[in-house]
Amino acid sequence: MGTGRPAERLIRLEGLIRRFGSLTALDCPRMELAPGAIGLLGPNGAGKSTLLKILLGLLPPSEGTAELLGLDARRHARAVRARVGYLPEHASLAPGMKAFAMVALAGELCGMPRRDSLRRAHEVLTYLGVEEARYRPVEQLSTGMRQRILLAQGLVHDPELLVLDEPTNGLDPAGRKAMLDLITSLHREFGKSVILSSHLLDDVDRVCDSLIILQGGRVVAHGRTEDLRLDLRQRYRLRLTGPLEAFLGRIAAEGVSVVGVPRPGSEETEILVQVPQGWTNLRFLGLLEDSGSGGGGPVLRALIPEKEKLSELFGRIAAGAANGAMASGAVLGEGSARRSADVH
Repeated sequence: MGTGRPAERLIRLEGLIRRFGSLTALDCPRMELAPGAIGLLGPNGAGKSTLLKILLGLLPPSEGTAELLGLDARRHARAVRARVGYLPEHASLAPGMKAFAMVALAGELCGMPRRDSLRRAHEVLTYLGVEEARYRPVEQLSTGMRQRILLAQGLVHDPELLVLDEPTNGLDPAGRKAMLDLITSLHREFGKSVILSSHLLDDVDRVCDSLIILQGGRVVAHGRTEDLRLDLRQRYRLRLTGPLEAFLGRIAAEGVSVVGVPRPGSEETEILVQVPQGWTNLRFLGLLEDSGSGGGGPVLRALIPEKEKLSELFGRIAAGAANGAMASGAVLGEGSARRSADVH
């Protein structure tokens, strides 16, 4: 089965349906995604957990096929799970056990010899920044350290894919940043694919380069995030130095509105503006010259086109699916930004 070779496709679904009695919990006609960092988004009850269980071979589909890492998840469930590391939303840690023993146990359960699992446990814990805490009982650890232990359990057998369910759950801002930095490093520096299921869109935006969006049991969008984003050609982020009062007055007179609160820095001020139809960027330069005609006017340091935020993208697609704006059974795939704009 070639389980040691990286898969060309991370996920492939074909006519996938899962029913619970008369309820259709999941209906995914067709989807393919390459290896990478994938954000799994959707409201509660959208089918995220059902999809993950099917991909991991824990739940058989009612119809169709699901492949993960190039393997049929139903026929090769054990082989699939041997190549996946999992971090659950809710910790399942045995009180009284030391942290490194918990990680080594996970390695043995994956089939590793005890000596190898102990060695590997210490290697992974060192990489994750768990020093003396590895010798403490798990119930004495902080929430952030427990999350690292759970991540270490998922990494101990060196999987190709990490499935992470709310990995920053319960963490303070510093702990959340540290966890996201670790996940990003595992993906970018060590080549791990990631499926990140989270309600925190900022976490997904920071880590993931592709998305799966579920709504009412259907995949309503999938593909690279940059392909799904709308290019907001009427929004620009300006970074300027110098006095802004005259410039802001002139752009307002031209129909340009400031849609974000100006953010003053030590040297630059950043403003987000929305321009009217037919606007050309040369007009900004003309207004800057007019504003500084008496000397001492503002200087433009950067003019950056604004792209749709992930929260806007998610809200747009979810609202479009709920309102029936998408054609029945349509799935947005890679390179489908133009079709995704139809649901705005």
